[in-house]
Amino acid sequence: MAYDSSTNSLEAHWMPFTDNRGFKEDPRLIVRAEGVHLYDHHGGQLIDGSSGLFCSPAGHCHPKIIEAVHQQMKDYTYVMPFQAGHPASFALAEKVSRLTPEPMNHVFFVNSGSEAVDTAMKMIMAYHHARGDMRTRFVSRERAYHGVNIGGVSLSGMVKNRDIFHATVPGVVMMRHTWSEDELFIPGGQPQNNGVELANDLERICATYGPGNIAAVFVEPVAGSTGTLPPPVGYLERLREICNQHGILLVFDEVITGFGRLGTNFAAQKYGVEPDIMTMAKALTNGSIPMGAVAVKDEIYDTVVGSSPRGLTEFFHGYTYSGHPAACAAGIAMMDILEEESLIQRAADLAPYFEEVLFAGLKGHEMVKDIRVAGLMASVEVFPNGGPGMRGTALPERDVLGRAQRQIHRRQRGSRAAIHRRARPCRRDCR
Repeated sequence: MAYDSSTNSLEAHWMPFTDNRGFKEDPRLIVRAEGVHLYDHHGGQLIDGSSGLFCSPAGHCHPKIIEAVHQQMKDYTYVMPFQAGHPASFALAEKVSRLTPEPMNHVFFVNSGSEAVDTAMKMIMAYHHARGDMRTRFVSRERAYHGVNIGGVSLSGMVKNRDIFHATVPGVVMMRHTWSEDELFIPGGQPQNNGVELANDLERICATYGPGNIAAVFVEPVAGSTGTLPPPVGYLERLREICNQHGILLVFDEVITGFGRLGTNFAAQKYGVEPDIMTMAKALTNGSIPMGAVAVKDEIYDTVVGSSPRGLTEFFHGYTYSGHPAACAAGIAMMDILEEESLIQRAADLAPYFEEVLFAGLKGHEMVKDIRVAGLMASVEVFPNGGPGMRGTALPERDVLGRAQRQIHRRQRGSRAAIHRRARPCRRDCR
């Protein structure tokens, strides 16, 4: 399929998180996708090394998802989610709850990770209100990313995501981020030092504002958009301990880390710490149809639902497209793919090789400051030169990654073969 740019200036579409002027002067439009490959309107083939936005771990255009959505749309295309329902949303909720830590058996569907975060904030408010506990403060972290709705922006620790958006939620307090220049190129990805000290920021916040005023703490178990920051040893455990001590809810934003990205169902299982609430999206439908979800512990659901008299709505929140039939069909198919193709175990098997390849090919390069890996999630940080993000454009221009890849292939063929023998072979060109 070709695209004739002479017939469309591209001006009508205001693109998100994009240099609109630069893109429209020299566009690259994806017109086809299959497995790990994207195809642009020039006929070029690209490897999708970022799995979309961490949202297509089963590969693009997976036939099982396509077929499931097609069949669903022939039965019914929309069911209003308020005071009505359809079988697929209940089936998907059941499948998701089997992957979450055991106390989490209730799932609320939304349409994105951003909506999941805002929904979680409202659930937290409703929970404390139902208990007669007026807690108004939220705690987040520097360098945090929790979506782009007003709630998530309020929790954001990335300055460009919030510096001109002033109508944010009041009462948000920030802990420090967890990256340190003292620990670079860490094998296994998890820093060994300062975990408990950094988590004790929450204890100091409690001492400053009063623990009875703090509703919840939001953390990405592995901070994603800021550049893959795995938690230091003891960090998440200490946060859990402080939250238990003061009745604060602990929320894990697992929008990126969920559904096998780290080689476990969720990061909660990888690091052995159970939150009270988890947000998720992206891989929930393999990125094929917008969908997000919030999973909560049974006690939270029971408290909120039990606070209202029978016959009345308990939680005044939801979206027109919550649990949309097509999205649910895609989600059910994705949950089946995770199991049938052993994608989570394969991610665990491939993670050591993934880290080995990155370190062997890029560590020591003059432009590379640090490499951080968590499962099949990684960031290569380069030394800055000019404005933020400008140095990164030099990587493809100078073919740093291409030369590193060729070097890796020469040096690591033996390791690669060994990993592939251990991993279950894939029937499709996917990751």
